[in-house]
Order: sequence, then structure tokens, then C-alpha cells
Amino acid sequence: MTNELTAWLSIGSTYSYLTAMRIKEVCVNEDIKLSVVPISIRQIMKTMDNIPFPPSKKAKVNYMWRDIERRAELYKIPVPNVPAPYPLQEFDRANLVGIVMNNKGLYLDYFKYTYEEWFLNGNEAGSEKNLEVTLQKLSFDVKKTIEEAELMESQYIENTQRALKFGIFGVPSFSFNNDIFWGDDRLEDAIRLISK
Repeated sequence: MTNELTAWLSIGSTYSYLTAMRIKEVCVNEDIKLSVVPISIRQIMKTMDNIPFPPSKKAKVNYMWRDIERRAELYKIPVPNVPAPYPLQEFDRANLVGIVMNNKGLYLDYFKYTYEEWFLNGNEAGSEKNLEVTLQKLSFDVKKTIEEAELMESQYIENTQRALKFGIFGVPSFSFNNDIFWGDDRLEDAIRLISK
């Protein structure tokens, strides 16, 4: 019997690069069934008056980029070209397309390709260039997919409200029963709990 983990994900989070590049393989290797809930972490952070990495906190921003480089080396995934363009100009569009892909069972592939194009090639998530490359890899038409994404607003809001009620305050987050694990480095902790 497979164990189910919920992943609360939002494209736009910098540390989610690490998750995007490894979560699918980790779940396969650990026999974890994953349920993905794409949300707007930007909206959740606004409700908490939280700006995680503002330009005014240069030391913290520099630490973040270096930390992501170190973690990428640790995981043996491609080390990103940092600083990547941040924050996203088309945050919502990237996540609305994510909902379309999630409904088609392709979220983790979209998630990975989007972050590859953003963090390795410098084309930010949600931009036309990023979507062209990412959706071509998935064999989807960009124009039609964006049109479909524009119809996902209510599901996007509903997912985000659900996350807020559950207690999600940052991404990536993982949950099992009522336990929340926040941060890419907590993925293995969540899996350990499930394994018990």
C-alpha cells in the first residue's frame, strides 16, 4: 500500500527550485503517492504582511541565493545561475497554468521544466519564453493552455483558501494527516513520519 503525502506548492518561491528538481524522483524511490495543491503563496504572505526577501535586506537575499547553490550541490542537481530573476512578473499566470497541468496529472513535470527554464536559463516562470519552452516539452499549445488557465481562477482561490485554513504559511510545504512540514529540507522528515 502506498503512502500519501500532500504537497502545497507555488511557483515563485525561490527555494522551490530544489523541490522541483527532485520531488518526483524522491516520491518514486520512497513509494510515496503525492497529491499536489497549487496555491498562491503571494496571497497568503500578503495576509500575513510577510515579504520574505525584500531588496532592502540585501544580506538576507545574498544568503538565500548562496544557500540554494549549496543545497543544489548537496542534492547533486544542477546548480542554478543566481541571482535568478525575482520576484516574478507573471506569478499568477505561472500558477494558473500549474493548475491546468495538475488537473492533467502533469504538475511535477511542469514544475520541474518551469524552474529549469527560470533558474538555469534566466527566463522567469510565467513569461512567454518560459511557457513556450516548458509547454513545448509537455506537447501543449501555449495559446490554448493560457486560455484554459484563465478559467482556473476560482480553483486557484479555493486552493489558496484551503491552504490558509489548513495552516500553510510558506512553500514548499508538505502535509501528512494534520502535520505540516515547511521547506524543501523537510520533505524527508515528512516521508519519515509516513514510514512510521
